[in-house]
Amino acid sequence: MEIQKRVDKKESDGKRGIKSFVLRTNALSLYQKEALELYSETYALAYKEEVIETQKLFKKNQPLIIEIGFGMGDATKRIALEQHDKNFLGIEVFLNGYSKLLSFIGENKIDNLKVIRFDAVSVLSDMILDESVSGFHIFFPDPWPKKRQQKRRLIQPEFASLLARKLKVGGYIYCVTDWVEYAHQMVDVFATIPTLTNPFKGFCEPRSWRPTTSFEKKGIEKEHQIKEIWVEKRSG
Repeated sequence: MEIQKRVDKKESDGKRGIKSFVLRTNALSLYQKEALELYSETYALAYKEEVIETQKLFKKNQPLIIEIGFGMGDATKRIALEQHDKNFLGIEVFLNGYSKLLSFIGENKIDNLKVIRFDAVSVLSDMILDESVSGFHIFFPDPWPKKRQQKRRLIQPEFASLLARKLKVGGYIYCVTDWVEYAHQMVDVFATIPTLTNPFKGFCEPRSWRPTTSFEKKGIEKEHQIKEIWVEKRSG
């Protein structure tokens, strides 16, 4: 089983760039192990520091939607199955959910959905062309609720700028969280990116095509408020 490792890099000014990490294996069931062996070559991508032509990965040349941190992949597979006119690339670092979704894709021969197991910043920076993505889905990213942890949150100005560069004009970023304070931060961060606009001037109504996940249901049971953010890339 392949484990990919990214070592520390330093920029020319001596500051640390990308952090080191190792993708560690989890205890997997037999079907998950079989999925990695049977379906990785056809339905999964390996990380490489090389820009790829994503449309050549799929049978049809269709708009590309990238989901970052798909967890167990429940929403991912349902959206891909219902939206046949789009191609989907799911990014996830945790092996359990990654292998489960890969198993579903392979068993059902879903030709508009592929996955990659690596750090999203590295994948987007090194492998995805600028202005090539029609949409990003980021559902329930880790809120890192403690004050000292909040610098680890995914939605920060630098990352939002990276997403904007990869988007086509008219493309969107769709985020959902059950952490209200983080939701406000997302709105504020996206407002700092000149090429992004928020047509809702704040939070948006739920998209009818986004399924409710088991994680979301647990949040609702805890009386967490679900907040949704939708921003789009404008020209110029």
